[in-house]
Amino acid sequence: RVVLELDCKQWLAVCGLLIVAAALGVGVGVPLALELRSSRLLEARLQVVRRILKEVPLIDGHNDLPWNIRKFLHNQLHDFKFSEDLRQQEPWSQSVWSHTDLHRLKQGMVGAQFWSAYVPCESQYLDSVQLTLEQIDVIRRLVDKYPTQMQLVTSSKGIEEAHRSGRVASLIGVEGGHSLGSSLAVLRMFYQLGARYMTLTHTCNTPWADSSLADDPSDTVPIDFVEHGGLSTFGKLVIQEMNRLGMMVDLSHVSVQTMKDALDTTKAPVIFSHSSALALCNASRNVPDHILRKLAINGGIVMVSFFNNLLSCTDTATLHDVIAHINHIRAVAGVNHVGLGAGYDGINLTPTGLEDVSRYPMLLAELARDRLWSSTDLKKLAGANLVRVFREVEKVRDDWSNVGPTEDWISMEDLDGKTYCRYPGT
Repeated sequence: RVVLELDCKQWLAVCGLLIVAAALGVGVGVPLALELRSSRLLEARLQVVRRILKEVPLIDGHNDLPWNIRKFLHNQLHDFKFSEDLRQQEPWSQSVWSHTDLHRLKQGMVGAQFWSAYVPCESQYLDSVQLTLEQIDVIRRLVDKYPTQMQLVTSSKGIEEAHRSGRVASLIGVEGGHSLGSSLAVLRMFYQLGARYMTLTHTCNTPWADSSLADDPSDTVPIDFVEHGGLSTFGKLVIQEMNRLGMMVDLSHVSVQTMKDALDTTKAPVIFSHSSALALCNASRNVPDHILRKLAINGGIVMVSFFNNLLSCTDTATLHDVIAHINHIRAVAGVNHVGLGAGYDGINLTPTGLEDVSRYPMLLAELARDRLWSSTDLKKLAGANLVRVFREVEKVRDDWSNVGPTEDWISMEDLDGKTYCRYPGT
């Protein structure tokens, strides 16, 4: 009997140990299994994304690398190692504003990039035209330096041709109407040099358009900062001339009234090259819902910014904040009217998970988890929407081929109180 009791106790002890071991096994093994399963699912989604991006170019609407080249290298490219990982190269490795090189563009499967020919608002009425020409020049020289990896593109067809050849289609966007010097002749020359969009303002009013600062008065921006109530008469001529040329009108950075006036004036779809949704982050740079609805009628596109301050209205954001803005714009305007315009190299606060240009596939892979997003929808977001807009802008140009250039000058009333460095009497 004693032996039997001991055997029972030993048996219970063994069972207890087995139960504890099983519990420990479950505690460790289940999360590990889930992690492995999640990893396999992510890789499966990334495979789908890679197939999509082989069929359709991923197009980003705005990258400020050219201004960083000016800041860091004074536009001297002879020692610029763009084909290497700039995270290992000074001064780029020390800068929170640097997110782009050819190595990471390839990792991010970027098919087309609009490079920004940006110059500061402080150059307005001074040498903004010359500075912009120099920025267009450095973009063209950078592309020429890497002919097997980059291709200068000036048409929707060119984007697709570069994508098929495995090169990054490189397009030029002029960021800010102050670059024109209020001259339609300068606008035409920018187009001849390859610029295919112009942002109507940057963070300053021009003599013919109000910027988003008009909607955001503060201690440094007076409440009467509204100068034109949107676009002046000359500003509407700028839109018409851009339509005639086949140059996309970019409404990032402009006031809400300027958005309205531009949408009422243009005969072609417009873009927001790097903006987000005002309903989710109340920043004057973002697009309100009533403008999103007008944009859907116009046929245009909002290319969503990755700047934390425009996503969460704080210094921190994540990939999921970007997705929230994409989904909101889709819900209000439709899936045909949303794209990507990160603003890399011009922002110093990037979302967790989207730290640089290599991370675009992760964004699309995360969207692929949502049944709302079909393969066709992901193609539209990645680049097909922008190609469609570009084609429609080109169609308006072709339809107006018998219309001559606008030869009007800006009125002296618009220039009242503003001093350009100009030869008198011209």
